[in-house]
Amino acid sequence: MIIFRYLSKQILQVMLSVSLILLVVGLTSRFIQYLGAAVAGDFSSDALFFLVINRLPDFLMVILPLALFLGILLAYGRMYADNEMIILLSSGFSEFQLLLSSLGSAAFAMVSVALLSLVLAPWGARNIEEIKLAQSQLTEIDLIVPGQFQDFDDGKRVTYVEQSLNGNRAGRELQNVFVVVSDTIGERPPRVFLADTAQAEIDPTTGARFMRLENVVQYEGEPGTAEFSIGQFDTQALLLPEPTTYDVDLEDKSLRTAELIGSVQASHIAELQWRLSMILLIPVIVLIAVPLSRVNPRQGQYSKLMSAALLYAIYFILLQFAKEQVADGKLAASFGLWGVHLFFIGFGALIYRYPQVGEYLAVGGRK
Repeated sequence: MIIFRYLSKQILQVMLSVSLILLVVGLTSRFIQYLGAAVAGDFSSDALFFLVINRLPDFLMVILPLALFLGILLAYGRMYADNEMIILLSSGFSEFQLLLSSLGSAAFAMVSVALLSLVLAPWGARNIEEIKLAQSQLTEIDLIVPGQFQDFDDGKRVTYVEQSLNGNRAGRELQNVFVVVSDTIGERPPRVFLADTAQAEIDPTTGARFMRLENVVQYEGEPGTAEFSIGQFDTQALLLPEPTTYDVDLEDKSLRTAELIGSVQASHIAELQWRLSMILLIPVIVLIAVPLSRVNPRQGQYSKLMSAALLYAIYFILLQFAKEQVADGKLAASFGLWGVHLFFIGFGALIYRYPQVGEYLAVGGRK
């Protein structure tokens, strides 16, 4: 039990550190993408936090198996490099016991990935779909970011505001507004509007949505010519495009696991196998990582890290490829993603039984 606790502590410490680093990198990258979309006016800045939070389970589902794999390699590699593992094995602790202890340490990761894969990741995906649907109903007034030039309606309208009151809620008031409207149908030249304030307005009869401008100066004419007309109005309304309306068609990854069980649709079968594969991935990578962690003290604990990471990448990419083939009906569901797991189980058993095979593959055949 003392040895099990020691090994588990070594693995979990490294696994949690690697998970934190990978999670920060992944979330930062995704946040930057969402931030760029918000600045471009694709959705309001209010949705940024909720989009990132709901992507968290999906990130963790992918990160935890990789972190466990690297955790075993780094923890055991250090113990081999410091001769701790040699002393442990020489004292009667067999390699099979080491494997079983590693599987026990992996139980935490396995339960966590099961919860993420079967429950939390689909829940987060559904929330993201609902957020995107709600964002599609917003007008450009709700999406405007003060101090930014933003184009709407496929570039037909460019808007700039200096200041916004009432935060980002409906009914917000925009101050010092600049709008350029280009008509793509007809021969009407572009119009430029300068207004002190702007607000959203909905016609109670028709439901049409407008941008109501106050204290407006309008310039209309062809750029590059001197033929311009200038008008001044107390109030003017610009018709806004209708919001995009569509039925919510949840992606397969947004469906509850219970909805996938028993389905004969190829894409549903592929999604269910993918979720179960994320769980099955844990014991398989433990079977591979334990023999791959053997290093010569002269080589150092990082000697096999790159080749092992490449092996894991191949494993993961093959799972994704198999999922796509099953979803497209090009690969039998009975074989599906299970074939990939069986191949790597066989590979793990091979390098566990014949350590020299793993050594040869890890160093590219060099002694």
